[in-house]
Amino acid sequence: MRPGIPVEVLKARLEKLRRRMEERGLDTVMIRTLSSFRYFTGVKWLRPALLIPLDGEPIAFVARGEEEGFKRMTWIRDVRTFVEGGELMSKVSSTVRSELKARRVRLDYSVERDSYSLFYEMFKRLNPGVEVVDVHEDLAELRMIKDEWERELIRRAGELARKALERALSTVEPGVAETEVAAEAYYSLYKSGCEDPLVYVNAGPGPRVHAELLSSVRVRTGTTVTIVVGADYGGYYANAARTVVVGDCEKGSEALRAMERVYELAVELTRPGARFIDVIRALDRIYEEEGLLSHRLLGYAHGVGLQVEEEPITTIIPRHRFIRVRRGMTLAMVHAPLLIHGVGQVKLEDTFLVGDELEKLT
Repeated sequence: MRPGIPVEVLKARLEKLRRRMEERGLDTVMIRTLSSFRYFTGVKWLRPALLIPLDGEPIAFVARGEEEGFKRMTWIRDVRTFVEGGELMSKVSSTVRSELKARRVRLDYSVERDSYSLFYEMFKRLNPGVEVVDVHEDLAELRMIKDEWERELIRRAGELARKALERALSTVEPGVAETEVAAEAYYSLYKSGCEDPLVYVNAGPGPRVHAELLSSVRVRTGTTVTIVVGADYGGYYANAARTVVVGDCEKGSEALRAMERVYELAVELTRPGARFIDVIRALDRIYEEEGLLSHRLLGYAHGVGLQVEEEPITTIIPRHRFIRVRRGMTLAMVHAPLLIHGVGQVKLEDTFLVGDELEKLT
């Protein structure tokens, strides 16, 4: 059986959130994202709905028939049921208005599965007298620094990612389809107990950033193949990516050597107190020296944890580039690839835990 997060750790996370709620004058927080639901409950559950009042017990809403199984898997005791989406929204709304008498509620929404703007708009319509604001940034700030339980789960995920990546790389040869390469990684990941792994494969010469698998694209001589693996263990992820040059491909080999220089400098410069933007500028000087600046995507790191990509995300959110690196962050880098037409994608990525020194986890 996988080790679970101790109840006292989950409750401590809840109290940290409540201190923030009190500082901001918030009555209630409504969690509707899969990752944050798991962060507080310790359990993965589709259609997540967790109501956290400033005082009193948190309230979970699950489909009728799920309640006993849910209680066996989590520490939450106040569990209420629904039979369809409309009833769920109605019960949440009546609990907020009549039972908790909340006037200022924060809802958790993100770029994440099951996090639908539809629910956000429905809640606002059903609660016209309640001020509804977004709590995502507060939750992201809490989750950005990993406790020791999270770190250990990510270490275990890193080992699974490494093994799966090695297995997939061993299958790369001319004529093999992207889906065949990915199948080897997925076999290793699911066989090892991963529940929701992610694998991308980009076989050149056409580069793609997040290469959704295509059975029609096959490995060709004179190009590159990049494999990206996101492995999960106990709900926590680690990322790893490697690029191989197939046959004679001078541009690909040169780009890979340049990426190795970038990777080494990123590891050297990413230390507590450093700003991501300053590291990005230093890496760009290497790309410029190598004549590859126009081929790189901006940003080089993102957080890893309950999501395979979470805050800080320097490749997507510009203001995150000005965040300072902190102890306890787990970062995937170098995340942004080189995209070279006629060659393919070039990428070298591992997951690191930030301490006084970086601990490589994949």
